[in-house]
Amino acid sequence: MTVTAGIDVGTGAIKVAVLDVAGEQAKVLAKRVERVRQRDPLKLAADTYDQVLAEIGLKRGDVAYAATTGEGEALAFHTGHFYSMTTHARGAMWLCPEARIALDVGALHGRAIRMDGRGKVLAYKMTSQCASGSGQFLENIARYLGIAQDEIGALSRQADNPERVSGICAVLAETDVINMVSRGISAANILKGIHLSMADRLAKLVKTAGVAEGDIFMSGGLALDSGLVAAMEEAAAKEKLKARIRCNPDSIFAGAFGAALWGAYRHDKLARLAERQAA
Repeated sequence: MTVTAGIDVGTGAIKVAVLDVAGEQAKVLAKRVERVRQRDPLKLAADTYDQVLAEIGLKRGDVAYAATTGEGEALAFHTGHFYSMTTHARGAMWLCPEARIALDVGALHGRAIRMDGRGKVLAYKMTSQCASGSGQFLENIARYLGIAQDEIGALSRQADNPERVSGICAVLAETDVINMVSRGISAANILKGIHLSMADRLAKLVKTAGVAEGDIFMSGGLALDSGLVAAMEEAAAKEKLKARIRCNPDSIFAGAFGAALWGAYRHDKLARLAERQAA
């Protein structure tokens, strides 16, 4: 077997996955996600990696290829680094073979990545630098409303009269929310309005990236927000996107999985090259 690791260093969370890869088959040996929460992300990534390996009785030297993605290139122990677009595309296809768009919704931005049947990136589009369509913005609003992150999705889906917020600027959107609270708008309707505004932006992003066939796979930290997923289904219908919205319980690990899979590919390629040179 070939043991490879993927370490995805994001703005809001560290994702680590260790895989056993054999040809086209791969099995997850261990995985973990840790929220950064004002900690040093690189130290947290290194510590999390060691802890994950210890759980399965391995050390760094037992890993054939430790691949980083996101902001993980600065980790001294990594074997190689892959751009996050390529890792999310590869991880999305591994989790959902029918996917042709990876919609990565993270702490600071959203990205629509279009790929072919082999996971090769064909095109991508990213949201503007304004944070009103990001996980960080949604987390800030939830904190203001006194709602735990894991309650957001279920509460949003209880909305009966959602009120949209500004989709242009995070500052304006937060002002909208403050005004809504003062007017007595329920938290459920506020959250659903935010989800709909975010989904509208993301659906337009997907449309711009171009999707003619296959599914849209949501990855990143907000992929398991059931309220956002439901809003994305509504927005996709509104934009006349024929592709289905898909996600997976492991959607947050798409980048880490993709890094580990690309690491296995590169390791195998380098081993074959060394064999030819030695012959």
